[in-house]
Amino acid sequence: MAPQTGAKYAYLQPEQPARRRRRRWPWLLAVLLVPLVAAGGVIWALRTEGSAEETADRYLAAWSEPDHAAMRELVADPPADFEERLQRFRTDLKITQATFHRPISTGPFADNGPDDEGYLSFTARLSGVRDWRYDGRLRLVERGGAWKVAWTPAALHPLLATPGRSLRAVSEKGEPPQVLAADGTPVSTPDAPGSVQQLVEGVKQAHPDRFKVRDRVRIDLYQGDERVRTVVPADGVRPVKTTLDLAVHRAGAAALEDVTQPASLVALRASTGEILAVVNKPGGFNRALLGKYPPGSTFKVVTASALVAGGVKPGQRVACPAEKNIGGFPFHNAGFEDFGTLTFREAFAHSCNTTFGEMSVTSLGGGRLGEVARSFGFGTPIMPGVPAVRAEFPDPKDDTDLASASIGQGRVLASPLNMASVAAAIASGAWIPPRLVLDEHNAGHDRRPRPLEPAVADALRTLMPAVVTDGTAQAVRFPAGTAGKTGTAEYGSGEEPPAHSWFIGYKGDVAFAVIAEGGGAGSAVAAPAAARFLRALG
Repeated sequence: MAPQTGAKYAYLQPEQPARRRRRRWPWLLAVLLVPLVAAGGVIWALRTEGSAEETADRYLAAWSEPDHAAMRELVADPPADFEERLQRFRTDLKITQATFHRPISTGPFADNGPDDEGYLSFTARLSGVRDWRYDGRLRLVERGGAWKVAWTPAALHPLLATPGRSLRAVSEKGEPPQVLAADGTPVSTPDAPGSVQQLVEGVKQAHPDRFKVRDRVRIDLYQGDERVRTVVPADGVRPVKTTLDLAVHRAGAAALEDVTQPASLVALRASTGEILAVVNKPGGFNRALLGKYPPGSTFKVVTASALVAGGVKPGQRVACPAEKNIGGFPFHNAGFEDFGTLTFREAFAHSCNTTFGEMSVTSLGGGRLGEVARSFGFGTPIMPGVPAVRAEFPDPKDDTDLASASIGQGRVLASPLNMASVAAAIASGAWIPPRLVLDEHNAGHDRRPRPLEPAVADALRTLMPAVVTDGTAQAVRFPAGTAGKTGTAEYGSGEEPPAHSWFIGYKGDVAFAVIAEGGGAGSAVAAPAAARFLRALG
Protein backbone atom coordinates (compact mmCIF):
# COMPACT_ATOMS: atom_id res chain seq x y z
CA MET A 1 0.00 0.00 0.00
CA ALA A 2 1.48 3.35 -1.06
CA PRO A 3 2.06 6.04 1.55
CA GLN A 4 -0.48 8.85 1.68
CA THR A 5 0.35 12.32 0.36
CA GLY A 6 -0.61 15.66 1.82
CA ALA A 7 0.21 14.52 5.34
CA LYS A 8 3.40 14.47 7.29
CA TYR A 9 3.33 10.78 8.29
CA ALA A 10 1.38 7.92 6.71
CA TYR A 11 0.84 4.77 8.83
CA LEU A 12 -0.31 1.34 7.66
CA GLN A 13 -1.14 0.07 11.16
CA PRO A 14 -4.45 1.17 12.67
CA GLU A 15 -3.15 1.39 16.21
CA GLN A 16 -0.55 4.09 16.90
CA PRO A 17 0.32 6.31 19.85
CA ALA A 18 -0.79 9.98 19.89
CA ARG A 19 0.98 12.08 17.25
CA ARG A 20 3.88 14.11 18.63
CA ARG A 21 4.89 17.49 17.15
CA ARG A 22 8.12 17.10 15.17
CA ARG A 23 11.07 19.48 15.55
CA ARG A 24 12.27 20.79 12.21
CA TRP A 25 15.98 20.80 11.47
CA PRO A 26 17.54 22.57 8.50
CA TRP A 27 19.56 19.49 7.51
CA LEU A 28 16.46 17.38 6.75
CA LEU A 29 16.89 18.00 3.04
CA ALA A 30 15.95 14.96 0.98
CA VAL A 31 12.63 13.24 0.43
CA LEU A 32 13.12 9.77 1.86
CA LEU A 33 10.76 6.90 2.51
CA VAL A 34 12.35 5.20 5.49
CA PRO A 35 11.11 1.67 6.40
CA LEU A 36 10.76 1.06 10.12
CA VAL A 37 10.20 -2.50 11.49
CA ALA A 38 7.53 -2.69 14.15
CA ALA A 39 5.24 -5.35 15.59
CA GLY A 40 2.52 -6.23 13.12
CA GLY A 41 4.05 -4.67 9.99
CA VAL A 42 6.15 -1.99 8.41
CA ILE A 43 5.82 1.75 9.00
CA TRP A 44 6.73 4.10 6.12
CA ALA A 45 7.78 7.55 7.39
CA LEU A 46 7.60 10.39 4.84
CA ARG A 47 10.25 13.07 5.38
CA THR A 48 9.70 16.63 4.08
CA GLU A 49 12.11 18.03 1.50
CA GLY A 50 14.14 21.06 2.63
CA SER A 51 12.89 23.55 5.20
CA ALA A 52 10.17 26.16 5.36
CA GLU A 53 12.83 28.88 5.60
CA GLU A 54 14.51 27.71 2.39
CA THR A 55 11.22 27.70 0.50
CA ALA A 56 10.37 31.18 1.75
CA ASP A 57 13.78 32.50 0.73
CA ARG A 58 13.45 31.03 -2.76
CA TYR A 59 9.97 32.51 -3.11
CA LEU A 60 11.09 35.97 -1.95
CA ALA A 61 14.14 35.89 -4.24
CA ALA A 62 11.89 35.03 -7.21
CA TRP A 63 9.50 37.83 -6.23
CA SER A 64 12.39 40.29 -6.18
CA GLU A 65 13.47 39.37 -9.74
CA PRO A 66 10.46 39.23 -10.53
CA ASP A 67 10.11 35.64 -11.75
CA HIS A 68 6.40 34.87 -11.46
CA ALA A 69 6.74 31.39 -12.99
CA ALA A 70 9.28 30.39 -10.32
CA MET A 71 6.97 31.76 -7.66
CA ARG A 72 4.07 29.65 -8.95
CA GLU A 73 6.19 26.49 -8.59
CA LEU A 74 6.63 27.28 -4.89
CA VAL A 75 2.93 27.91 -4.18
CA ALA A 76 0.43 25.32 -2.98
CA ASP A 77 -2.69 25.46 -5.17
CA PRO A 78 -1.97 28.80 -6.94
CA PRO A 79 -5.04 30.56 -8.39
CA ALA A 80 -5.41 30.60 -12.17
CA ASP A 81 -4.78 34.36 -12.28
CA PHE A 82 -1.74 34.16 -9.97
CA GLU A 83 0.68 35.96 -12.32
CA GLU A 84 -1.93 38.58 -13.20
CA ARG A 85 -2.49 39.43 -9.53
CA LEU A 86 1.25 39.80 -8.94
CA GLN A 87 1.61 42.10 -11.93
CA ARG A 88 -1.43 44.16 -10.89
CA PHE A 89 0.17 44.69 -7.47
CA ARG A 90 3.29 46.11 -9.14
CA THR A 91 1.29 48.20 -11.61
CA ASP A 92 -1.09 49.70 -9.03
CA LEU A 93 1.85 50.81 -6.88
CA LYS A 94 3.91 51.90 -9.94
CA ILE A 95 6.84 49.81 -8.74
CA THR A 96 10.08 50.00 -10.73
CA GLN A 97 12.17 47.91 -8.35
CA ALA A 98 11.39 45.78 -5.31
CA THR A 99 13.27 43.57 -2.89
CA PHE A 100 11.73 41.05 -0.51
CA HIS A 101 13.67 39.21 2.16
CA ARG A 102 13.35 37.66 5.57
CA PRO A 103 14.86 39.78 8.39
CA ILE A 104 18.13 38.40 9.71
CA SER A 105 16.69 38.41 13.22
CA THR A 106 13.83 36.10 12.24
CA GLY A 107 13.77 33.05 14.52
CA PRO A 108 13.12 29.43 13.48
CA PHE A 109 9.85 28.55 11.83
CA ALA A 110 7.22 27.99 14.51
CA ASP A 111 4.29 25.56 14.45
CA ASN A 112 1.03 27.43 14.84
CA GLY A 113 -1.69 24.82 14.66
CA PRO A 114 -2.64 21.18 14.95
CA ASP A 115 -1.77 20.67 11.26
CA ASP A 116 1.72 22.11 11.67
CA GLU A 117 0.99 25.18 9.54
CA GLY A 118 2.77 28.44 10.37
CA TYR A 119 4.05 31.77 9.14
CA LEU A 120 7.35 33.41 8.29
CA SER A 121 7.74 37.20 8.23
CA PHE A 122 9.39 39.21 5.46
CA THR A 123 10.29 42.82 4.73
CA ALA A 124 9.42 44.52 1.44
CA ARG A 125 11.25 47.54 0.02
CA LEU A 126 9.47 49.10 -2.96
CA SER A 127 10.90 51.81 -5.22
CA GLY A 128 9.06 53.80 -7.85
CA VAL A 129 6.96 56.93 -7.76
CA ARG A 130 6.72 56.37 -3.99
CA ASP A 131 9.33 54.46 -2.03
CA TRP A 132 7.77 52.29 0.65
CA ARG A 133 8.85 49.67 3.15
CA TYR A 134 6.43 47.33 4.89
CA ASP A 135 6.40 44.03 6.77
CA GLY A 136 4.43 41.01 5.58
CA ARG A 137 3.93 37.30 6.31
CA LEU A 138 4.04 34.11 4.29
CA ARG A 139 2.05 31.06 5.38
CA LEU A 140 3.97 27.80 4.80
CA VAL A 141 2.38 24.33 4.55
CA GLU A 142 3.58 20.83 3.70
CA ARG A 143 2.35 19.46 0.41
CA GLY A 144 3.50 16.30 -1.34
CA GLY A 145 6.65 15.97 0.74
CA ALA A 146 7.75 19.60 0.27
CA TRP A 147 7.19 22.98 1.86
CA LYS A 148 4.94 25.33 -0.13
CA VAL A 149 3.56 28.86 0.22
CA ALA A 150 -0.14 28.79 1.02
CA TRP A 151 -0.87 31.83 -1.15
CA THR A 152 -3.69 34.32 -0.68
CA PRO A 153 -3.73 38.06 -1.54
CA ALA A 154 -2.61 38.64 2.07
CA ALA A 155 0.79 37.29 1.00
CA LEU A 156 1.18 40.50 -1.05
CA HIS A 157 0.29 42.73 1.91
CA PRO A 158 -1.67 41.98 5.11
CA LEU A 159 -4.27 44.65 4.20
CA LEU A 160 -5.27 42.67 1.13
CA ALA A 161 -6.69 39.75 3.16
CA THR A 162 -10.21 41.05 2.48
CA PRO A 163 -11.37 40.01 -1.04
CA GLY A 164 -11.58 42.79 -3.63
CA ARG A 165 -9.04 45.10 -2.00
CA SER A 166 -6.02 46.72 -3.66
CA LEU A 167 -3.25 49.17 -2.84
CA ARG A 168 -2.62 52.04 -5.24
CA ALA A 169 -0.09 54.87 -5.60
CA VAL A 170 -2.02 58.12 -6.02
CA SER A 171 -0.51 61.46 -7.10
CA GLU A 172 -1.53 64.80 -5.66
CA LYS A 173 -0.44 68.34 -6.50
CA GLY A 174 2.81 69.30 -4.78
CA GLU A 175 4.00 72.60 -3.32
CA PRO A 176 7.46 74.20 -3.53
CA PRO A 177 9.61 73.79 -0.40
CA GLN A 178 9.57 76.47 2.24
CA VAL A 179 12.68 78.46 3.06
CA LEU A 180 13.22 78.61 6.82
CA ALA A 181 15.13 80.93 9.12
CA ALA A 182 17.46 79.39 11.70
CA ASP A 183 14.63 79.08 14.24
CA GLY A 184 12.34 77.30 11.76
CA THR A 185 10.24 80.36 10.86
CA PRO A 186 9.15 80.27 7.19
CA VAL A 187 10.61 83.25 5.33
CA SER A 188 9.46 82.41 1.80
CA THR A 189 6.21 84.26 2.43
CA PRO A 190 4.86 87.54 1.02
CA ASP A 191 5.01 89.20 4.45
CA ALA A 192 8.76 88.59 4.88
CA PRO A 193 10.94 91.74 4.91
CA GLY A 194 12.14 92.90 1.50
CA SER A 195 15.79 91.99 2.07
CA VAL A 196 14.73 88.53 3.26
CA GLN A 197 12.63 88.01 0.14
CA GLN A 198 15.70 89.05 -1.84
CA LEU A 199 17.68 86.30 -0.10
CA VAL A 200 14.93 83.76 -0.78
CA GLU A 201 15.06 84.62 -4.47
CA GLY A 202 18.81 84.05 -4.32
CA VAL A 203 18.30 80.65 -2.73
CA LYS A 204 15.83 79.71 -5.48
CA GLN A 205 18.24 80.90 -8.14
CA ALA A 206 21.08 78.82 -6.68
CA HIS A 207 18.95 75.67 -6.23
CA PRO A 208 16.49 75.52 -9.15
CA ASP A 209 15.98 71.76 -8.88
CA ARG A 210 14.90 72.05 -5.25
CA PHE A 211 12.11 74.44 -6.20
CA LYS A 212 10.59 72.55 -9.10
CA VAL A 213 6.98 71.76 -8.21
CA ARG A 214 6.57 68.01 -8.31
CA ASP A 215 3.54 65.82 -7.72
CA ARG A 216 3.49 64.17 -4.32
CA VAL A 217 2.47 60.51 -4.03
CA ARG A 218 0.50 58.69 -1.35
CA ILE A 219 -0.59 55.07 -1.08
CA ASP A 220 -4.31 54.39 -0.65
CA LEU A 221 -6.28 51.24 0.17
CA TYR A 222 -9.22 50.58 -2.17
CA GLN A 223 -12.23 48.27 -2.01
CA GLY A 224 -13.02 47.76 -5.65
CA ASP A 225 -12.95 51.30 -7.06
CA GLU A 226 -13.84 52.97 -3.75
CA ARG A 227 -11.08 54.48 -1.64
CA VAL A 228 -11.08 53.11 1.91
CA ARG A 229 -8.26 55.13 3.50
CA THR A 230 -4.71 56.42 3.06
CA VAL A 231 -2.13 53.89 4.16
CA VAL A 232 1.00 55.98 3.52
CA PRO A 233 0.68 59.81 3.44
CA ALA A 234 2.18 61.78 0.58
CA ASP A 235 5.90 62.26 0.90
CA GLY A 236 6.75 65.62 2.41
CA VAL A 237 8.76 68.37 0.73
CA ARG A 238 12.05 68.93 2.51
CA PRO A 239 12.38 72.63 3.48
CA VAL A 240 15.48 74.67 2.76
CA LYS A 241 17.03 75.64 6.10
CA THR A 242 19.09 78.79 6.39
CA THR A 243 21.25 80.36 9.10
CA LEU A 244 19.28 83.62 8.99
CA ASP A 245 18.56 85.05 12.46
CA LEU A 246 15.47 87.23 12.15
CA ALA A 247 16.24 89.21 15.33
CA VAL A 248 19.70 90.10 14.02
CA HIS A 249 18.23 90.87 10.62
CA ARG A 250 15.63 93.24 12.10
CA ALA A 251 18.36 95.02 14.08
CA GLY A 252 20.32 95.48 10.86
CA ALA A 253 17.30 96.81 8.97
CA ALA A 254 16.53 99.28 11.76
CA ALA A 255 20.15 100.47 11.76
CA LEU A 256 19.92 101.48 8.09
CA GLU A 257 16.60 103.31 8.36
CA ASP A 258 18.26 106.73 8.76
CA VAL A 259 20.82 106.15 6.00
CA THR A 260 19.85 108.13 2.91
CA GLN A 261 22.40 106.55 0.56
CA PRO A 262 22.10 103.05 -0.93
CA ALA A 263 23.45 100.86 1.86
CA SER A 264 23.84 97.31 3.05
CA LEU A 265 24.73 95.42 6.22
CA VAL A 266 25.96 91.84 6.60
CA ALA A 267 26.31 90.05 9.95
CA LEU A 268 27.98 86.70 10.59
CA ARG A 269 28.43 84.35 13.51
CA ALA A 270 32.20 84.63 13.69
CA SER A 271 32.82 81.16 15.14
CA THR A 272 30.95 79.32 12.37
CA GLY A 273 30.73 81.63 9.36
CA GLU A 274 26.93 81.42 9.45
CA ILE A 275 25.23 84.42 7.86
CA LEU A 276 22.84 85.96 10.38
CA ALA A 277 21.61 89.01 8.47
CA VAL A 278 21.77 90.45 4.97
CA VAL A 279 20.12 93.87 4.64
CA ASN A 280 19.98 95.96 1.47
CA LYS A 281 18.48 99.43 1.22
CA PRO A 282 16.86 99.92 -1.19
CA GLY A 283 16.04 96.54 -2.69
CA GLY A 284 16.49 95.52 -6.30
CA PHE A 285 20.21 94.76 -6.15
CA ASN A 286 21.80 92.59 -3.52
CA ARG A 287 24.85 94.80 -3.01
CA ALA A 288 25.66 92.99 0.25
CA LEU A 289 26.59 89.77 -1.59
CA LEU A 290 27.06 90.84 -5.19
CA GLY A 291 28.42 94.39 -4.93
CA LYS A 292 32.13 94.82 -5.68
CA TYR A 293 33.64 97.90 -4.06
CA PRO A 294 37.11 99.11 -3.14
CA PRO A 295 37.24 98.26 0.57
CA GLY A 296 39.30 101.32 1.45
CA SER A 297 40.98 101.35 4.83
CA THR A 298 38.98 98.35 6.07
CA PHE A 299 41.56 96.37 4.07
CA LYS A 300 44.22 97.63 6.50
CA VAL A 301 43.09 94.73 8.73
CA VAL A 302 44.65 92.42 6.12
CA THR A 303 47.73 94.62 5.62
CA ALA A 304 48.28 94.93 9.36
CA SER A 305 48.04 91.15 9.70
CA ALA A 306 50.76 90.74 7.08
CA LEU A 307 52.98 93.31 8.82
CA VAL A 308 52.48 91.74 12.26
CA ALA A 309 53.23 88.29 10.84
CA GLY A 310 56.44 89.80 9.49
CA GLY A 311 57.51 90.98 12.93
CA VAL A 312 55.94 94.42 13.42
CA LYS A 313 54.77 94.98 17.01
CA PRO A 314 51.75 97.11 18.00
CA GLY A 315 54.01 99.33 20.12
CA GLN A 316 56.65 99.81 17.41
CA ARG A 317 57.29 103.46 16.46
CA VAL A 318 56.41 104.39 12.87
CA ALA A 319 56.15 107.60 10.82
CA CYS A 320 52.85 109.04 9.61
CA PRO A 321 53.50 112.17 7.52
CA ALA A 322 50.62 114.00 5.87
CA GLU A 323 51.83 113.01 2.41
CA LYS A 324 54.31 110.51 0.99
CA ASN A 325 55.53 109.90 -2.55
CA ILE A 326 55.55 106.16 -3.22
CA GLY A 327 56.65 104.92 -6.60
CA GLY A 328 56.24 108.37 -8.08
CA PHE A 329 52.67 108.88 -6.83
CA PRO A 330 51.70 111.11 -3.86
CA PHE A 331 49.73 109.35 -1.11
CA HIS A 332 48.13 111.40 1.65
CA ASN A 333 46.12 110.92 4.82
CA ALA A 334 42.49 111.98 5.11
CA GLY A 335 42.44 115.75 5.35
CA PHE A 336 46.26 115.74 4.88
CA GLU A 337 46.61 115.24 8.62
CA ASP A 338 50.19 114.82 9.87
CA PHE A 339 50.55 112.52 12.89
CA GLY A 340 54.34 112.60 12.98
CA THR A 341 55.87 109.63 14.78
CA LEU A 342 53.53 107.33 16.68
CA THR A 343 53.05 103.67 17.53
CA PHE A 344 51.86 101.17 14.93
CA ARG A 345 48.72 100.71 17.03
CA GLU A 346 48.03 104.45 16.80
CA ALA A 347 48.78 104.50 13.06
CA PHE A 348 46.15 101.77 12.59
CA ALA A 349 43.65 103.56 14.84
CA HIS A 350 44.08 106.84 12.92
CA SER A 351 44.14 104.99 9.57
CA CYS A 352 47.45 106.42 8.34
CA ASN A 353 47.58 105.88 4.59
CA THR A 354 51.18 107.04 4.32
CA THR A 355 52.32 104.61 7.01
CA PHE A 356 50.66 101.58 5.49
CA GLY A 357 51.59 102.48 1.91
CA GLU A 358 55.26 102.93 2.80
CA MET A 359 55.53 99.85 5.04
CA SER A 360 53.87 97.60 2.45
CA VAL A 361 56.59 98.49 -0.04
CA THR A 362 59.57 98.38 2.34
CA SER A 363 58.52 95.43 4.53
CA LEU A 364 56.14 93.24 2.51
CA GLY A 365 56.13 93.22 -1.25
CA GLY A 366 53.15 92.32 -3.39
CA GLY A 367 53.67 88.57 -3.16
CA ARG A 368 53.54 88.49 0.62
CA LEU A 369 50.51 90.81 0.86
CA GLY A 370 48.70 88.74 -1.76
CA GLU A 371 49.45 85.57 0.19
CA VAL A 372 47.97 87.02 3.40
CA ALA A 373 44.97 88.39 1.47
CA ARG A 374 44.27 84.87 0.19
CA SER A 375 44.33 83.58 3.78
CA PHE A 376 41.41 85.98 4.41
CA GLY A 377 39.43 84.56 1.48
CA PHE A 378 40.51 86.92 -1.31
CA GLY A 379 40.43 85.05 -4.60
CA THR A 380 38.44 82.16 -3.07
CA PRO A 381 35.02 81.32 -4.56
CA ILE A 382 32.29 82.21 -2.06
CA MET A 383 29.53 79.59 -2.07
CA PRO A 384 27.16 80.27 0.84
CA GLY A 385 24.15 78.73 -0.90
CA VAL A 386 23.14 81.93 -2.72
CA PRO A 387 24.94 83.84 -5.48
CA ALA A 388 27.90 85.80 -4.07
CA VAL A 389 31.07 87.35 -5.50
CA ARG A 390 34.62 86.62 -4.45
CA ALA A 391 37.00 89.31 -3.18
CA GLU A 392 39.74 90.29 -5.61
CA PHE A 393 43.40 91.09 -4.94
CA PRO A 394 45.26 91.23 -8.28
CA ASP A 395 49.03 90.92 -8.11
CA PRO A 396 50.43 94.48 -7.79
CA LYS A 397 52.24 95.72 -10.90
CA ASP A 398 54.63 98.11 -9.15
CA ASP A 399 55.26 99.95 -5.88
CA THR A 400 52.47 102.44 -6.51
CA ASP A 401 50.00 99.63 -7.22
CA LEU A 402 51.16 97.80 -4.07
CA ALA A 403 50.81 100.92 -1.89
CA SER A 404 47.32 101.52 -3.27
CA ALA A 405 46.35 97.90 -2.62
CA SER A 406 47.63 98.08 0.96
CA ILE A 407 45.04 100.74 1.79
CA GLY A 408 42.21 99.02 -0.11
CA GLN A 409 42.33 101.16 -3.22
CA GLY A 410 43.45 100.56 -6.78
CA ARG A 411 42.28 97.21 -8.13
CA VAL A 412 41.30 95.60 -4.81
CA LEU A 413 37.58 94.84 -4.72
CA ALA A 414 35.31 93.20 -2.14
CA SER A 415 31.66 92.84 -1.16
CA PRO A 416 30.27 93.61 2.30
CA LEU A 417 30.04 89.82 2.85
CA ASN A 418 33.74 89.46 1.98
CA MET A 419 34.74 92.16 4.46
CA ALA A 420 32.43 90.87 7.20
CA SER A 421 34.26 87.53 6.91
CA VAL A 422 37.60 89.39 7.35
CA ALA A 423 36.33 90.86 10.63
CA ALA A 424 35.00 87.44 11.64
CA ALA A 425 38.44 85.91 11.07
CA ILE A 426 39.99 88.24 13.64
CA ALA A 427 37.19 87.54 16.13
CA SER A 428 37.41 83.75 15.79
CA GLY A 429 41.07 83.30 14.91
CA ALA A 430 40.35 81.66 11.54
CA TRP A 431 38.86 82.62 8.20
CA ILE A 432 35.76 80.47 7.74
CA PRO A 433 33.88 80.31 4.40
CA PRO A 434 30.52 82.00 5.00
CA ARG A 435 27.34 80.01 4.52
CA LEU A 436 23.62 80.72 4.48
CA VAL A 437 22.00 77.44 3.39
CA LEU A 438 22.59 74.78 6.02
CA ASP A 439 22.07 71.67 3.91
CA GLU A 440 24.08 72.95 0.97
CA HIS A 441 26.90 70.58 -0.10
CA ASN A 442 29.16 71.89 -2.81
CA ALA A 443 31.33 69.16 -4.28
CA GLY A 444 34.96 70.20 -4.30
CA HIS A 445 34.37 73.31 -2.17
CA ASP A 446 36.65 73.40 0.85
CA ARG A 447 34.75 74.61 3.93
CA ARG A 448 37.56 74.00 6.38
CA PRO A 449 38.61 77.00 8.50
CA ARG A 450 41.93 78.67 7.70
CA PRO A 451 43.53 79.44 11.06
CA LEU A 452 45.39 82.72 11.50
CA GLU A 453 48.72 82.84 13.24
CA PRO A 454 47.91 83.25 16.95
CA ALA A 455 50.20 86.29 17.22
CA VAL A 456 48.38 87.94 14.30
CA ALA A 457 44.94 87.41 15.84
CA ASP A 458 46.15 88.64 19.23
CA ALA A 459 47.68 91.79 17.73
CA LEU A 460 44.62 92.68 15.64
CA ARG A 461 42.40 92.21 18.70
CA THR A 462 44.46 95.02 20.21
CA LEU A 463 44.53 97.21 17.10
CA MET A 464 40.83 97.06 16.15
CA PRO A 465 39.40 98.13 19.55
CA ALA A 466 41.72 101.16 19.41
CA VAL A 467 39.85 102.44 16.34
CA VAL A 468 36.70 102.71 18.46
CA THR A 469 38.26 104.02 21.66
CA ASP A 470 41.03 106.31 20.36
CA GLY A 471 40.91 106.46 16.57
CA THR A 472 38.74 107.39 13.62
CA ALA A 473 35.50 106.10 15.22
CA GLN A 474 36.02 107.41 18.75
CA ALA A 475 33.24 110.00 18.34
CA VAL A 476 30.67 107.27 17.61
CA ARG A 477 28.74 105.81 20.54
CA PHE A 478 29.63 102.11 20.28
CA PRO A 479 28.76 99.56 22.99
CA ALA A 480 31.66 98.46 25.16
CA GLY A 481 33.61 95.57 23.68
CA THR A 482 33.30 96.69 20.06
CA ALA A 483 36.30 96.29 17.76
CA GLY A 484 36.36 97.63 14.22
CA LYS A 485 37.88 99.54 11.34
CA THR A 486 36.59 102.50 9.36
CA GLY A 487 37.05 102.79 5.63
CA THR A 488 36.76 105.69 3.22
CA ALA A 489 37.01 104.12 -0.22
CA GLU A 490 37.51 106.61 -3.01
CA TYR A 491 36.15 105.90 -6.47
CA GLY A 492 35.88 107.93 -9.62
CA SER A 493 38.27 110.77 -10.39
CA GLY A 494 38.96 114.38 -9.51
CA GLU A 495 40.87 116.22 -6.83
CA GLU A 496 38.27 115.24 -4.22
CA PRO A 497 36.75 112.01 -5.63
CA PRO A 498 33.58 110.62 -4.06
CA ALA A 499 33.97 107.85 -1.50
CA HIS A 500 32.04 104.94 -0.07
CA SER A 501 31.60 104.88 3.70
CA TRP A 502 32.69 101.57 5.31
CA PHE A 503 32.83 100.09 8.78
CA ILE A 504 33.67 96.49 9.63
CA GLY A 505 34.03 94.97 13.07
CA TYR A 506 32.90 92.51 15.68
CA LYS A 507 31.47 92.34 19.17
CA GLY A 508 31.48 88.99 20.87
CA ASP A 509 30.64 86.32 18.30
CA VAL A 510 28.91 88.71 15.88
CA ALA A 511 31.01 90.10 13.04
CA PHE A 512 29.64 92.59 10.52
CA ALA A 513 30.26 94.98 7.65
CA VAL A 514 28.34 98.14 6.70
CA ILE A 515 28.67 100.16 3.51
CA ALA A 516 26.91 103.33 2.37
CA GLU A 517 27.50 104.05 -1.31
CA GLY A 518 28.89 107.57 -1.73
CA GLY A 519 28.52 108.15 2.01
CA GLY A 520 31.99 109.70 2.38
CA ALA A 521 34.09 109.07 5.46
CA GLY A 522 33.61 105.75 7.24
CA SER A 523 33.10 107.57 10.53
CA ALA A 524 30.31 109.71 9.06
CA VAL A 525 27.68 107.17 7.96
CA ALA A 526 28.75 103.52 8.19
CA ALA A 527 30.18 103.64 11.71
CA PRO A 528 27.06 105.27 13.27
CA ALA A 529 24.86 102.68 11.49
CA ALA A 530 27.05 99.88 12.86
CA ALA A 531 26.73 101.33 16.37
CA ARG A 532 22.93 101.44 16.08
CA PHE A 533 22.98 97.83 14.94
CA LEU A 534 25.03 96.66 17.92
CA ARG A 535 22.94 98.65 20.40
CA ALA A 536 19.77 97.08 18.97
CA LEU A 537 21.25 93.62 19.55
CA GLY A 538 21.74 94.50 23.21
